Amino acid sequence: QVQLVESGGGLVQAGGSLRLSCAASGSTFSINNMGWRRQAPGKQRELVAQISIGGTTTYIDSVKGRFTISRDNRKNIVYLQMNSLKPEDTAVYYCFARAWVDRELADYWGQGTQVTVSS
Repeated sequence: QVQLVESGGGLVQAGGSLRLSCAASGSTFSINNMGWRRQAPGKQRELVAQISIGGTTTYIDSVKGRFTISRDNRKNIVYLQMNSLKPEDTAVYYCFARAWVDRELADYWGQGTQVTVSS
């Protein structure tokens, strides 16, 4: 089992920055990819960014050049640095970790942290 605890959300004006953190505990040795998804009111949850254990990153087009995902494998923490925030970035952000469980990959989720960007 993997437990994830997020921090760093809040209210910020458009153009501002926030950094989200997500600390993993438990069976962290089994973690493969980590990342962030978000869900805005009335919309489906979407992948924002993810990072492999080797450091390969993926972003959705709308955040490229503004968001940076990074990972500290020793501390089992994944970060999302969000710059030049826009009102459309407003959502609940969920950290996830994909880990090996009984020879299969399973997704674990954090509780979510609210990010609100005012115009």
